[in-house]
Amino acid sequence: MSIVLTDFARRRLFPRDRRITAIQDCTAEAFVQHLNAEAPVRVLDGYAPFCKLHVHRNWTSTRCSVVAITDDNRHRLRSAYEARSDAELPVLVRWFEGIEPPVARWLLPILYDRAQLAKEGTPIDAEWGIVGCLYTMEPEEIPMVPITMMRNALGVDEGGSGVPLDRDAYRRSVEFWERHANWRP
Repeated sequence: MSIVLTDFARRRLFPRDRRITAIQDCTAEAFVQHLNAEAPVRVLDGYAPFCKLHVHRNWTSTRCSVVAITDDNRHRLRSAYEARSDAELPVLVRWFEGIEPPVARWLLPILYDRAQLAKEGTPIDAEWGIVGCLYTMEPEEIPMVPITMMRNALGVDEGGSGVPLDRDAYRRSVEFWERHANWRP
């Protein structure tokens, strides 16, 4: 199996400002090399047939990407309308500020197959392309954020994948994200 890093994922996982919420202690090239050289502990099916998640023990100091909302930290939640790229419309997002999560035990790169990436206008010269990565304490997938599910259902022209909305998966996602949020320094 051959894996490459898409430009979309490079900007998010290895930003030029090297922010602490991104992958730490590892270059983009070393990350891809590790994924191609080391077999995952397990492979999870993603939300569609073209999507897989590879479960790897965290070999970096990357921190968990998600924090549980509690009475003690709720006052640190922030929100704004943001777009992931210039081509996408801004959507409402929320995050914690001023919280320092633990170092993640697991990294779960999110992979799309070559055919799906070509459909989305991102041709690759490998079998799989990295589109994201989850940083978790458990070797399990974190539910996709509800707005990402909506964007996917809107289709490729709106920055999604074209996968129809699964109402049950959406409800499970809402249940999780009502109790959790991402963080920023």
